Amino acid sequence: MDIKKLQTLVVDALEDVKGQDITVFDTVHLTSLFDRIAVVSGTSNRQTKALAASVRDKVKAAGGDVIGIEGEDTGEWVLVDLGDMIVHIMQPAIRQYYRLEEIWGDKPVKLGAAKRKGTVEAAEAAEVKPKSKHLASTQEAPEVKPVNERKPAAKKAAAAKTTAAAKKAPAKKVASKAVGKVVKVAATKTEEAAVKALKALPPKRAAAVKAPKAPADAVPVKKVIKRVAKKDTE
Repeated sequence: MDIKKLQTLVVDALEDVKGQDITVFDTVHLTSLFDRIAVVSGTSNRQTKALAASVRDKVKAAGGDVIGIEGEDTGEWVLVDLGDMIVHIMQPAIRQYYRLEEIWGDKPVKLGAAKRKGTVEAAEAAEVKPKSKHLASTQEAPEVKPVNERKPAAKKAAAAKTTAAAKKAPAKKVASKAVGKVVKVAATKTEEAAVKALKALPPKRAAAVKAPKAPADAVPVKKVIKRVAKKDTE
C-alpha cells in the first residue's frame, strides 16, 4: 500500500475515536525499518484500546497488512505495527515521560487537505455546496454604505448667522470700581430735621449737644503734677 494512503487511513481511524494531539513524522532519513511514525494520546485505557482497534480494522478493510499489536493488556501504551508505519497510542503521562517526538520528530508531516487527496471524504469536502436562500445565516450581508444627511438651506443659513454673530459679539467687560473717587450720598429726611433743630437751639445748648458725653463707666484720668525742688542758694 502507498505510504500516503496508509497515513491517511491511520489518521482517519484515530480521528474517528477522538484521538488527541495526532502527530505524524517522516522517518525515512532516520531508519530503514519504517517510513512513518504516528503518535496519539488517549485519555483512558479503554480509549487507547479503541484507537488501536479502529486503526487495525480500517487498514485491514482497505487491504493493508497489520503485523502486530502490543500493549493492549495494560492500555497505557499500545503499539500498532503496520510495516511501513508504526502507530504509538499513549496516555498523556506516558507520552510526556518518553517524549517520542524528540527522537523521531525531525520532519513532521502536515495533516491537512493534502493528506486527504484521493479519498471520498476529500471529494465531498471539495464540493462547493450552494447557499440556501431561505437561511439568513448562510447569506452574506450586503455592504452598508454611509448615508450623508443633507440639511435644508434655511437651517444651514441660520446656523451660519448664529456662528458669525457669536464670533463678532464683543466680550463683556467687567466693570471695575474707580479708585479714589468720592461718592456723595444725599442726606435722609431725619438727618435734615436734626440739623435744623440743632441750628434753632441757643449757642451754649448746641455746643453741649455737639460735645460727646463721657460714658458712665469711664475711668477718670489722673493728673500727675511734678514738683520741682528748688536748689538752695548760697
